[in-house]
Amino acid sequence: MVDQPVWEQIGSSFVTHYYQMFDSDRSRLGAIYTDASCLTWEGQQFQGKLDIVKKLTSLPFTKIAHSITAQDHQPTPDCCILSMVVGQLKADNDPVMGFHQTFILKNVNDSWVCTNDMFRLALHNFG
Repeated sequence: MVDQPVWEQIGSSFVTHYYQMFDSDRSRLGAIYTDASCLTWEGQQFQGKLDIVKKLTSLPFTKIAHSITAQDHQPTPDCCILSMVVGQLKADNDPVMGFHQTFILKNVNDSWVCTNDMFRLALHNFG
């Protein structure tokens, strides 16, 4: 078996950690962002860990569970990691919905943080 490249290991570990925290206690997600981090959530822009956590904790559900279908990770030329996640989520009693999420991870003081985060539900309007 071939060892995974380090960026795959870091990206995969981050994804596992992120969704475990999101599903159990969103208020703790501030630890993975910085004051310069950016979040785009369904087209809305937020910057800084306080605004990001405020948005994530204000989402209108009490229970959520994510199921990851696929994830891909790439190193960037500036020593960051680009991670793309595809999966499904179940919030409260809503039907299961698909989602896409993309992260840019950066090593700051020997810790990997999320500098950029983009989220979209995979909803299609073929009307």
